[in-house]
Amino acid sequence: MPDLCGSLSLAPSAGMGAYRRMRTSFAFVLPTLFLLAACGASDAPAPGGEGIARSGGMKSGCASRAYSEIGGPISLIDHTGARVTEETYKGQPTVVYFGFTYCPDVCPAALSTLGAAYRRLPEGETAPQTLLITVDPERDTPEALATYVTTPAFPPGLVGLTGSAAEIRAAADHFKADYARIEQPESLAEYTMDHTNLIYVMDENWKLKTFFTHEDTPETISACLAELF
Repeated sequence: MPDLCGSLSLAPSAGMGAYRRMRTSFAFVLPTLFLLAACGASDAPAPGGEGIARSGGMKSGCASRAYSEIGGPISLIDHTGARVTEETYKGQPTVVYFGFTYCPDVCPAALSTLGAAYRRLPEGETAPQTLLITVDPERDTPEALATYVTTPAFPPGLVGLTGSAAEIRAAADHFKADYARIEQPESLAEYTMDHTNLIYVMDENWKLKTFFTHEDTPETISACLAELF
């Protein structure tokens, strides 16, 4: 799997260009289960962090990551302009990822990994519905998301979700996710977004079934999904 910014090992990464020169943290704080990652390099966890979340792949049993504290209601606008909530997606497994269209490497890598994982599912196995919730609603309009979600390597049927700043923050809070705007005046993009880099898997009742990190590969993700569903 491609290396993602916001490495769980928190090893420094340099020389990757303007987008990579931002602060990164990935903390897993108990008991609140606050999960934070980002699009950049860092040598320290977020303030108050007490360790690093690691999936352990199938070795730890993917069903062991079903935390009841993670997940909750959403009220957002999809890339067709329709208002949706969690009720829209109940009745089938749903994968949720927080990212943004200007993300230089983390988001494309995570979404491409999901796409590859779905292609490895056993014959007859239906891939989950996949949602990309933007953390950059200022730029990620429904129109921008509509173009982005058609990227061939991404999961088929990927849905982009946006909304007001308050709606995005509420959704992220329910998933114990975080994000922050990082100003980059030297860049043509002007700013980028640090954001949690986890892939959440919700069951048909919109309850967290498991989550994946950048350590998971298409093989471990497809095996886990086949095991769970």
